[in-house]
Amino acid sequence: MIEFYRRHSTVIGVAIFLVLAWLTLFTVRETESVLVTQFGRPLYVVAEAGMHMKWPFQTATRFDRRLRIYNPRPSEFLTRDKKNLVVESYVAWKIENPKRFVETVGDPVAAEMRLHDIVWSGLAAALGNHDLESIVSTNLQTVKTNLLLDQLSTETDKAGLQQYGIAVLDVRIKRLNLPEQNKQSVYARMRAERERIARQYRAEGEEQALSIRADADRQKEEILSVAYKQAEEVKGQGDAEATRVYSQAYSRNPRFYKLLRTLESYKKIFDDKTTAILSSDSELLKILMQGEAGAK
Repeated sequence: MIEFYRRHSTVIGVAIFLVLAWLTLFTVRETESVLVTQFGRPLYVVAEAGMHMKWPFQTATRFDRRLRIYNPRPSEFLTRDKKNLVVESYVAWKIENPKRFVETVGDPVAAEMRLHDIVWSGLAAALGNHDLESIVSTNLQTVKTNLLLDQLSTETDKAGLQQYGIAVLDVRIKRLNLPEQNKQSVYARMRAERERIARQYRAEGEEQALSIRADADRQKEEILSVAYKQAEEVKGQGDAEATRVYSQAYSRNPRFYKLLRTLESYKKIFDDKTTAILSSDSELLKILMQGEAGAK
């Protein structure tokens, strides 16, 4: 037996050393904090990354100190102007003081239950102090949601959560929706508003069309007036030229001119149905009765 212990004493020593090292040494990562407890009672927190020591009868509990995202269930709230909204939000939080966290809350599930109550009451109070237009609008000047949520984040962080070792960094809204019973009435109002805008656009278009048509009619009348004036001037010039030509022709051969005019008048007056009763000395009958002598 003694010989056995002599042979294996080194192995037993190494094993005992490894067990003691495993019970006393622990490492801390960059992303976590370690709470050292003794028989369930928190002693101190180690936040510096690296290797650390504790007594073998003490326990090292690790806590992730990175941001955690809590997504509460969608809840219905009432705005100041009595409009119902279904709000889906999220909370960014982290464990700030593991010792106080363990002493007061215990675990992340219980912490999120506290967060839910505080955030719900904070959202209800914040939305109840604002009209729907200041929360949901196409006009960026009237929307106050970011300011409201920044204020809510600050108030939530100070609303007793620091005593639990919790730090709330941000509270934000992921989605805003309407209750199912209100959607149809909202859609009806939206359709009515769009129809009103469409009627306004059609009325403005009709007004512009009337103005364009009136302007086109005015321009047409002006163009026709100018064209008529130019046509009358051309006609006058043509009549004057015709009169001049007739005058020249008459002055060159009055007998031929008189004969030609008389024959043209026959064409206009007489046809196969015309019956004329004239005296024997009528100018119209001289050419018919006397021939060339009648044209003198």
